[in-house]
Amino acid sequence: ESLHSSIGLLGISAGALLLAVHFYSLPRAAPLIPSTALGVLLLVLSSLLAYAGIWRSLRNASLLLSLCLTVSVFWCGYGVVFILEGQGVLKDTGDFRNAVVPGLVTFTLALLIIAAVGFLCREVILAMIASAVSLASAHEVAMHYSPAFGSSAVACNYMVVCLVGGYFALGRILYFLTKEKAALPGTDLAKKKSHEQIQPSGGSVNPFAVTGLILNMLPASVFGCRLLGVTGKLFIGQVPWLWAAGIYQIGICILSYRAMDVLMATFFGFTSILKLAGGYCLLYPTWQPEEPSFPTPFLVVFAILFAVLALFLPLKSPVDGLYLLVYVAYCIALACCPKGFFEGGPQGVDVAIFVASALMALIHLYNAKASAKIPTGKGAVKALLARSFFLKLREGPDLHAPYLGYSKYADAEVLGYACSVLASFAITMTGDPQAPLATVVIPWVVVAGGILKLLGGSVAFARGKTLESSAFILYAVMWIIWGLTRYAGLYGTTRSFHAAVGIIAFMLFNGFIVFCTLFLNIAWFFYSLTFFLITISFLMDAIHALPAGYDIAATLIFGLVSFYCFLSALCKSIFEGSCLPMGRPIVQLSGVGGGMTKCLHLPARKASSVKRIADILKNGGTCGIPTDTVYVLVAACNRPDAVEKAHQSKRQAQDRPMSLWISSLKQLEPAKHLFSPLLWDFMEAAWPSPISLVVPRGEWVDFLGMKDSAKYVGTPQSVAIRIPDCSVTTHLIDLVGPIVVTSANPTGEADTTHHNQVYAKLGDKVDAVLCDGPSPENIASTVVDCTKIDSGNIGFFRVGIIPKSQVKLILIPFLLP
Repeated sequence: ESLHSSIGLLGISAGALLLAVHFYSLPRAAPLIPSTALGVLLLVLSSLLAYAGIWRSLRNASLLLSLCLTVSVFWCGYGVVFILEGQGVLKDTGDFRNAVVPGLVTFTLALLIIAAVGFLCREVILAMIASAVSLASAHEVAMHYSPAFGSSAVACNYMVVCLVGGYFALGRILYFLTKEKAALPGTDLAKKKSHEQIQPSGGSVNPFAVTGLILNMLPASVFGCRLLGVTGKLFIGQVPWLWAAGIYQIGICILSYRAMDVLMATFFGFTSILKLAGGYCLLYPTWQPEEPSFPTPFLVVFAILFAVLALFLPLKSPVDGLYLLVYVAYCIALACCPKGFFEGGPQGVDVAIFVASALMALIHLYNAKASAKIPTGKGAVKALLARSFFLKLREGPDLHAPYLGYSKYADAEVLGYACSVLASFAITMTGDPQAPLATVVIPWVVVAGGILKLLGGSVAFARGKTLESSAFILYAVMWIIWGLTRYAGLYGTTRSFHAAVGIIAFMLFNGFIVFCTLFLNIAWFFYSLTFFLITISFLMDAIHALPAGYDIAATLIFGLVSFYCFLSALCKSIFEGSCLPMGRPIVQLSGVGGGMTKCLHLPARKASSVKRIADILKNGGTCGIPTDTVYVLVAACNRPDAVEKAHQSKRQAQDRPMSLWISSLKQLEPAKHLFSPLLWDFMEAAWPSPISLVVPRGEWVDFLGMKDSAKYVGTPQSVAIRIPDCSVTTHLIDLVGPIVVTSANPTGEADTTHHNQVYAKLGDKVDAVLCDGPSPENIASTVVDCTKIDSGNIGFFRVGIIPKSQVKLILIPFLLP
């Protein structure tokens, strides 16, 4: 438990108090809180609620997450509308009503759903808060359409929210500050702890899906209200709702990747594009008299991508797959209507999206909290595929196995490739330099090809995919710059020489990426190579030499390659094996791409990972592990085959023998009589530390059970031995017994200071890597020669992280009479 839930409840209470004061003073000529000030305060509180909801979700997925994030989006859009009113943007009669009602309608229903699930699942406090905010929104809608409804009813509901939320939040704070000794009535957490479940096993894997579905309701409400006559027009006052939903949806996309839900994360990324494009279209009339037109090929391709996701989502839940078909219909409706968002056809589908999203939000939220589930057909498609010999679902611990190291995010390559498809087909509509910002291409290129591709590149970098992330980020920057220059008219009617030079610079960078992909795989080689066709079209446009139809040809080639990569990445994330292979590297060199072979990557922060590494070592495996200095390659002492394997795998040089590590001197206790008293005392004083002691070889080696492997450890005269000052390493040795150690790099190369380097250098030669990020030090241990310590002399084979003076200070007390 943490106090972040209290922060969330206090934030809701503070916002409710502001709105209560506002609505109580509404009948007055001058409200107590000016609209602009109220809007700014609501924006501040919405960011606080978003923080509380996200932080809480990382600890325990609960109803509070959905409530905090939903109210955060509500007050974000609401606050901007108040700012627009305060700044005089909403001038005409009824403008404020037309601006605010679509959001109020959405959150009336969304919070009512949260309240209903809260009451059913005995989360009474949260349910009361959600229902009170829902009633306040409903009363405000009624107030705008009927003078019989006064603002006092709205204020009353917000006061209920303020009192209930404040009481419970203060009760929780008191409970923690008094160390569970005092609690306000009804806020005692001790009684709830036994009933609270972290997350039911049959519930939704992605706790953010509910908020994402509620965000889908918001733009649908904006356009649906216009069709149903609830609002009089579509205009700039409704943009805050659309863009708040789009920006939050990108955040939900990122958080869904964190929840390891690739399919829903990709879906939320797609819907964020539609929301931001819708807001752009409503802003469009402020600088252009004509309504915006759409690039039809883009929307057709968008419909195809939604349809592909709809085919894969039934593996998770058939109901989710059916829900995506509504978005397929929406993209088709937009493609059929030249004016898009302003026409009745797409707005009719918006009404269907609103209803379907509300139902899906209810199902996801209820199934995440309740023990009895609403049937969604989950597992039905999996059961059918279980009988298939060709398609096997990826399940178990390796479901989200990272490429390099471990990451808190699922792979975002699916979204990255999809963004390439969308951006490339969007540029089939040429820009009009006479009318800057004249088409709806800008959100398709800048948001889809730029912002979301940057997201995919960032996630790829977090997962260790350095080349892929570099390519995604480079292409994203290119799409953003080109979208804003060509389609926003930033370089006017005369093309600039400087623009051509900039494009050539991008082409040079892309040339380096193409060269690097020779060592990656065939699909990536063609993906980066065909992007050259797109950059060539940019260059020829900049110098007024673009042939007719070249844009379309380049788009088709790059788009089709990107679409294949999209399907391949999607299949790879769902199915075992290579249904649509990416191919092998075109050029294979010795020592390059060593990490292409898959080996286990286990996070060192988990005790279960250390146990699994121990089991691998006991069974004769070799592993890369972190230490108190750099990463090392280890094998169990009592497995001669494993020691020989470690010796051969890194091409161990004869003049650099392997060393021996123990977890405590107790492991040498049976052979204590074979060590001199001075040496034993020195070992006790020096360890645990990054100091390796080279001691005379003797019969004590036999006590460790090395047998035939002893010839690989040390020299015939001496053996280097150490107790590392690293809890993970010593715990592993406790489980396995003494281990044989060597540096985790081929002989002659630099020490490895990150688990990614171990993977790259020895990934095809070791059985597993225990991942702990960067090493605490970049220098290896100090190696001390103790073979002549009885005469009072020590030497140094290597001065590492511990200087000579410090080692000698440890020894001096034992030499004094």
